[in-house]
Amino acid sequence: MSEEIRNNAENKNDISRYKMREQAFFLCFESLFSDSDIDELADNAGDARDEFLSDYAIDCAKGVTAHREEIDEKISANLKSGWKIGRISKVSLAIMRLAIYEMLYIDSIPVSVSINEAVELSKKYTVQDDTSFINGVLGAVAKEL
Repeated sequence: MSEEIRNNAENKNDISRYKMREQAFFLCFESLFSDSDIDELADNAGDARDEFLSDYAIDCAKGVTAHREEIDEKISANLKSGWKIGRISKVSLAIMRLAIYEMLYIDSIPVSVSINEAVELSKKYTVQDDTSFINGVLGAVAKEL
């Protein structure tokens, strides 16, 4: 193992919460296209990019997977009439699933922070209309909590 990779492994949790959340988003997104479990996806990501994923990212992605049905019900219940979850882009779906998981299951993160970070991810990885859509759905879910 090279010195750089070893240092990355030792400091894998010494990164910003935004970066950890971004890693979790990548895992959630990749899981939409794979039958592999989150641990396998994380290992493959590490091998492909010489990057170690944070424990937070892996735990969140596993949580999203474990609670996907409940999370998707929250999303579906807050879509406009006639909309189905299948119409949502995969990127937007992964972002919303992660944010809703945090909102429901991680008490140490304020709901407003989860929504704000989801909006920031959407600004980086989606189009403007999707950002407004994500913000609206997450805001509606937050009102139910």
